[in-house]
Amino acid sequence: MQTPKKIAIVGSGLVGSLLGIYLKKRGHTVHVYDRSPDIRKINFSGRSINLVLSNRGIKTLQDIGLEKEVLAIGIPVDRRAIHVGQDTVNEQLYGKNGEVIYSISRGLLNKKMVDLAEKAGVEFFFEEKVWDVDLTTATISIGETERGEWITKDYDLTFGADGAFSRIRHRMQRQSMFNYSQEFLNIGYKELHIPANADGTHKINKNSLHIWPRGNFMLMALANLDGSFTCTLFMPHDGENSFASLKTTEQLVAFFAKNFPDTKEVIPDLVEDFFKNPTSYLVTMKCFPWTFSDKVALIGDASHAIVPFYGHGMNSGFEDITVLEEMMEKYGDDWANLLNDYENSRKPNADAIAELSYRNFTEMSAKTADAKFLLQKKIEKWFSDKHPDKWMPLYSRVTFSLQPYSEALAIGDFQNKIMEEVMQMENIEEKWNSEEVENKIIDLLK
Repeated sequence: MQTPKKIAIVGSGLVGSLLGIYLKKRGHTVHVYDRSPDIRKINFSGRSINLVLSNRGIKTLQDIGLEKEVLAIGIPVDRRAIHVGQDTVNEQLYGKNGEVIYSISRGLLNKKMVDLAEKAGVEFFFEEKVWDVDLTTATISIGETERGEWITKDYDLTFGADGAFSRIRHRMQRQSMFNYSQEFLNIGYKELHIPANADGTHKINKNSLHIWPRGNFMLMALANLDGSFTCTLFMPHDGENSFASLKTTEQLVAFFAKNFPDTKEVIPDLVEDFFKNPTSYLVTMKCFPWTFSDKVALIGDASHAIVPFYGHGMNSGFEDITVLEEMMEKYGDDWANLLNDYENSRKPNADAIAELSYRNFTEMSAKTADAKFLLQKKIEKWFSDKHPDKWMPLYSRVTFSLQPYSEALAIGDFQNKIMEEVMQMENIEEKWNSEEVENKIIDLLK
């Protein structure tokens, strides 16, 4: 146990709630503030992408004994189902030996995490707007408006877990030698849904991540417990095939009939969902440092917001907590060194998963429909099955291992150079699983 501190966490999302549980278990008094209403009392829908929970996030839950409760509200997903035409669906297994990721509704999981944190003794203060933090004292300032009257609350330590547009980070940005960047994609997203069948069953395979890849835009669907699917349409904000080009019901229906004809029967509320739900933005945010002395620290999206194409926003945020816990174990009450090692350990890996996530949009929206890319993946899987000691595909390194993201990225780039040479071999389509190809990969690995 550490010497008990009074700790504020700003942000009651997934990372803030789970961090609260970890800190409470170490004997600290933990208060969580959020400017939004209690998520358990509102209807959460309209601008969400289903979460994908994989090994890194599961480990953080396991370490505190919560994985069974959380996995109970998830659906195991073991493959991609790639809808390339009207009646053509190609399937790619994610891993081997039953390796799965879990599709979980963001709203459902957030409600569960707040419940679990309250049960652990964490106190929540909803509809409390934190506008500022004193970096030298960890005192937070709360008020109705940014320019109105504020009251202050004293804490020993404050964590900013308040997302990509964090107020805590906003305060840290005003100090010298603070590096910050944000980059918006020209790709936005909109939530749609596939309802359950009348008997509550799923209309399409619930254990697949469904992708309709169409080049610079795509549709994606992940299953929910109630028989429905949360669908996400990713498109450019403007241009030929874009949100800006779909202004009328007629344009929308014609666009879907042309590009996603096999969804007509399963998305009955297309028009209503499309025009009711907001078009949301995608941003990558990087900054450093993440901490100030032993008083203030950023965690999760507040320190490294990423685009969702690898499904690792939550997993990388949870892994922040795993590393923070390791540092608490190592340093005890030496919070200054503890937080310093936490940020230096996590920063290169946060940058790596940001890069991987950015690249994966191209893979999901365009390459998954490309015959050469599919053959490359087939060769990688075949070679990996034969030589698991020599080759683990990049996706497995990121999703089914705990290897640091930065190492996974570097090895993935090395392996991709090898595969570029292999794919240039004459008649590779006919001899892809031959001894010649096997030996070529082994030689290149040397």
